[in-house]
Amino acid sequence: MKNTKHFLFVAICISFVTIGYTQHKNYNIKNGIGLQGGITLFDITTDNFETKSNSGFIGGMAASVDIPHRWYNVSYNIQLSQNHVDINAASLGSLTNEFVEYKMLTANIAFLFHIKLLGNNLTLDAGPMLQYNSGLELKDDSKEGYIITGYDNLLTEDIREISNFNANGAVGLSLGLRRLKLRAQYIYGFTNILGKLNDQDLNVGNNDKFKGNQSLMAFTAIITF
Repeated sequence: MKNTKHFLFVAICISFVTIGYTQHKNYNIKNGIGLQGGITLFDITTDNFETKSNSGFIGGMAASVDIPHRWYNVSYNIQLSQNHVDINAASLGSLTNEFVEYKMLTANIAFLFHIKLLGNNLTLDAGPMLQYNSGLELKDDSKEGYIITGYDNLLTEDIREISNFNANGAVGLSLGLRRLKLRAQYIYGFTNILGKLNDQDLNVGNNDKFKGNQSLMAFTAIITF
């Protein structure tokens, strides 16, 4: 009888300790859906062309997971953007060059870690990104037939068919409250966005390969619900 009472007493104590420990480890993990929009500054880093960055716009959605007991949060992001870049060229027979504007539509999917520098009010954001993009389209069709600087026969319309699938890395900072944040983000392309040009029979007069990496700055505001 005494042994039975002892066993009951031990079982009750273990139960209280287990319940107390379990309750202590319960954390209120918060999920959120955010809308974001802003402006971009886009360029292609390459030795093949003389380029100049140009502005565009970006928008999208984010699904965030706020983890209070961790030093980071995570989010899934879908972004659509229209980016612009200028490439130096000259009209046939002209002695003066000018920058011809191209536009490129992109759709990005990113998984980001948000390292808490000042809680959720200031975070360092970093993560991988997959991108699908259109070709380089001339913003002004009257610029067709221009010769790209550095080449004798390469025309502005010849470089439209660039690589459509690219892998990027993103890093940036987010500042604000939980419902409203401002984010500055730098996106670098790890893959050769001009690689598809090497598969075309372009009369460039040399054996140089086309190689370029995209470089993009995005400044956005994010509203989370």
